[in-house]
Amino acid sequence: MPLPMNIETYLARLDYTGPLEPSYETLRALQTAHMCAVPFENLDIVPLHRPIRLDEASLWGKLVVHRRGGFCYELNGIYAWLLKHVGFEVTYLDARVFKRSGELGIDFDHLTLLAKTPGSATQWLTDVGFGDSFLEPLDLREGEQAQGQRAYRLEHSAGGFISWQRDYDGAWERQYFFDLIPRRFPSDYEAGCSYHQKSPESSFTRRAVISRATPDGRITLEENKLITTRHGARTEQPVAAEDWRRLLSERFGVVL
Repeated sequence: MPLPMNIETYLARLDYTGPLEPSYETLRALQTAHMCAVPFENLDIVPLHRPIRLDEASLWGKLVVHRRGGFCYELNGIYAWLLKHVGFEVTYLDARVFKRSGELGIDFDHLTLLAKTPGSATQWLTDVGFGDSFLEPLDLREGEQAQGQRAYRLEHSAGGFISWQRDYDGAWERQYFFDLIPRRFPSDYEAGCSYHQKSPESSFTRRAVISRATPDGRITLEENKLITTRHGARTEQPVAAEDWRRLLSERFGVVL
């Protein structure tokens, strides 16, 4: 039975009307549009306690039809489908996120993507599922790459790369380690997806969060506060329990 998926509906979900030939300009525009339109969120884990499924029909229904967000396996899983339909060559990669302790998370801790145009040797790290991170793809060949008031760099490390982010205050922070071994989606990521839904060690099981990029920063709703960043300036305001679902709808277009 064919899946009810078509590129026009997906692009409407992103409010995207830009170019569609497989070029860097298209890749950059699609990544930015995706991060502004489709939020990073864990609401199926907390508070809904619904199982997350990674098959194409489930991703399509949740993120496109019902206009929800998701976490990395969902967001980059369906984004890869879009890129392949546009004409990019896409590779699924295994990434392990750096914890505050400096240790790395589990294998398949994070799904990130490598994209290239047919016939080109240039490879781009593209990712719409890491939350507050790079809005534009990163060239694997380049060093420091500025994006607005922030910058990113990809450091060669044993067996792969480490992605770094320079924050608004100028401090550099490691984000995740990834290698370039092609992986299979969704089968290789099912165990990691299950871990992040159930383990008390996972940040996703501790509190509800939803976040999306905006043209001048980011907006994030946690369980008891609304965080807004504009041009590098961060503000927080408390959120009462009775206002939470209203803000979820008004600021993110999500109705549970």
